[in-house]
Amino acid sequence: MRRSVLAAAAALVTLSGCTAAEGRADVTNGGEFRFVEGTPSGEVIPEAERAPAPDFGGTLLGGGDWTSAELDGDIAVLNFWGSWCPPCRVETPEFQEVYAEVRDEGVTFLGLNVKEADEQFAQAFVDSQGIEFPSLYDPAGEVALVFRDYPATAIPSTIVLDRDGRVAAVYTGAVAQDDLRAVLDLLLGEG
Repeated sequence: MRRSVLAAAAALVTLSGCTAAEGRADVTNGGEFRFVEGTPSGEVIPEAERAPAPDFGGTLLGGGDWTSAELDGDIAVLNFWGSWCPPCRVETPEFQEVYAEVRDEGVTFLGLNVKEADEQFAQAFVDSQGIEFPSLYDPAGEVALVFRDYPATAIPSTIVLDRDGRVAAVYTGAVAQDDLRAVLDLLLGEG
């Protein structure tokens, strides 16, 4: 009995480590980022019901400015992540595998690193995992605020845009490679 109580307490401490301190980001849920268990497949939005994604931009990990205009004409996978997030540490290298398969087919990946105490932690993670796609460094959650109509404050979250810059799929939690590949195949097949 005592072991189960200690295990439950340890699990709560672990989960509390994935939640941001209040006031760090002005996002739709009062400034809190939260760790979220994965959904089985997310939501794929029918072509006729897709809304345009908002414009956004920022500074890339390692420096340099970036704007969403760079996505024009490409299918885009936007992944909100943090090196502090256990599912992100599993999902991000898997995203790299999918990225390597589709990057020459007009598919762009962009990481959005959020609530990272120090940019060096994010850069060290990207370097150690061999991640080749760029990531914006967004410690204050400004891009998450731009995507306030979508669950970008849940970490990890992934938003997939079609070639017309419209939101085509939204995933709250870790995305299975098969689910990501399926939505990309669907979008690549659209005229």
